[in-house]
Amino acid sequence: MAVSSSAPMSAVARRVARRGIVQHLVAADESSLAELQALLAALPICATGRVFVEVPDASWIGTLEVPGRMTVTWLDRSRHTGRIGSGRSCARGEALARAVTAWADEMLCTEGDGTRIHLLGGYLGTAEIVEHLQEHGLRTSSAIDMPAEYGLR
Repeated sequence: MAVSSSAPMSAVARRVARRGIVQHLVAADESSLAELQALLAALPICATGRVFVEVPDASWIGTLEVPGRMTVTWLDRSRHTGRIGSGRSCARGEALARAVTAWADEMLCTEGDGTRIHLLGGYLGTAEIVEHLQEHGLRTSSAIDMPAEYGLR
């Protein structure tokens, strides 16, 4: 499904698109912290973008070395709720999928906008993010860096 070229775009997304800046969207959870640190260390010092990290509780929150133009958001699963109206606790990958898809809806313009997406979290959250990006015409699965063993390509 393609997104209309007249779809509204946030002011920040317009600025990024105009400047031709390559931004990074990185999503991880507690199972992929080592991979996350390796990925962040490999990014150029001038990289821009957003890092979302979902963890079981606040005791997992720490410091990550990121380029100066990147923002890190820690998602404490114990402080989030499950699906609206379910009355359940937040399942693994749920807070991450909600945060990443909300960011993508606001910041990603089109498939060719140059944003690099790295999904390092667990299967359920990753699958939900990939499905959302495909359904909204923001990315094909081949344009997303994610674990091959998930079989989502």
